[in-house]
This record gives sequence, C-alpha cells and structure tokens, in this order.
Amino acid sequence: MAHPSQLGFQDAASPVMEELLHFHDHALMVVLLISTLVFYIIIAMVSTKLTNKYIIDSQEIEIVWTILPGVILILIAMPSLRILYLMDEINDPHLTIKAVGHQWYWSYEYTDYENLAFDAYMVPTQDLLPGQFRLLETDHRMVVPVESPIRMLISAEDVLHSWAVPALGVKMDAIPGRLNQTAFLTSRPGVFYGQCSEICGANHSFMPIVVEAVPLEHFENWSFLMLEDAYI
Repeated sequence: MAHPSQLGFQDAASPVMEELLHFHDHALMVVLLISTLVFYIIIAMVSTKLTNKYIIDSQEIEIVWTILPGVILILIAMPSLRILYLMDEINDPHLTIKAVGHQWYWSYEYTDYENLAFDAYMVPTQDLLPGQFRLLETDHRMVVPVESPIRMLISAEDVLHSWAVPALGVKMDAIPGRLNQTAFLTSRPGVFYGQCSEICGANHSFMPIVVEAVPLEHFENWSFLMLEDAYI
C-alpha cells in the first residue's frame, strides 16, 4: 500500500516485482553515473579556458564515446529482456481467474470452480468501515492462496480497461473481444490494492482492485462459503 509523500515503489509482494525493483535500481544507478559525468564535463568546459591539443581531434576518444554508449545499453537491455521473459512465463498454474472489466467495476470468475463468480464494486465513502481506504476498497475481494502460481485471464465487456496491482508487478490491458493472459505469485499474505490503469470513462478512477492473499487452508474455507452462497 502506497502512503503519502512516498517517492519509491510499493514493497514487493511477488518475485517478479522484486526483480523489477532490482532492475529499477540498476538502471537508476546507470543514469546517475551518466548524468554526473555529463554535468562534470559541462562544468569543466564552462569554468576553464584551458584546451588540450591532443583531444581536439582524437580518433581514440571518438572510438570510446561511440562504443561506450553501446556497452551501457547492453548492460541495461540484458536484465530487462530477462525480466520480460520471466513475466511472460506461465508454468503449471494452480488456479485460473478470469477478470472482466465493466463500466465501472470488475467481475471475477474462478474458472476451476463451477459457480464461483462475483462482481467487485467500490465501497462508497459513507459505507467505509474503520481502517478501510477511500476509493480503494471493494465489496468483494479477489482472494488467492499464498505461494501458488495464479493465471489471470483478462478481458473487457465494453471499453478498454487495465487490470493493475503495483505490489504484485501485474498490469494487463482488458480489451473487448480479446482474452489477455498474465500470471503472478504472492510471496506473503496480505491485502494488495490496485486500480484500472486505462482512461475508460467518467468513473475511471472508481474501479479499484483488491487482491487478498491468504494461506491455502483459509482460501479453501472462503471458496466453500462462496459456493454455498451461490447455491442458496
């Protein structure tokens, strides 16, 4: 959960998000070093009138400043490609959930169960309980088991939406007539918040996403209760 005046990312709750945080720090350090070098060169050129006749027309320097940017780009690109392949990998998911975007709420279908489906609407401000977050809480949470690979099938019924949970490193467009696929694995129990990240209409900012990660035993109890309610 983000907090006021926070400058960095939310704490990672999945292995993929941890990799993304490490890559962010790596890329930021490269940018910092380049910026420091360029700033130093600018200051040196402005503050001194001295010139070196050996660098006015130097083949060696031209070779260095041509090859060095290429090496830096490779140092950034290789970890980036590795993470892209990790994010695209879906190996033997334990649970498949279909999320469908509507104007302006999400509906969830647990496709491994026969009748486990529900809609998740934002809780109005006047109905919030103590400790709940305004504009982020929903009347039904998407409950998943901890340390289990979850496959998400994401689509939309009307316009473009985007299913995004920052702490899990998940963001996937919901497109009408198309079924997009992504996956995540929660590394710890908790409640993780997200929102629709596509400008989908007047109530775009009122499409919260709440993912609750619980131990497997608690998830089985929750699914049993939800199925009981569906059959009543």
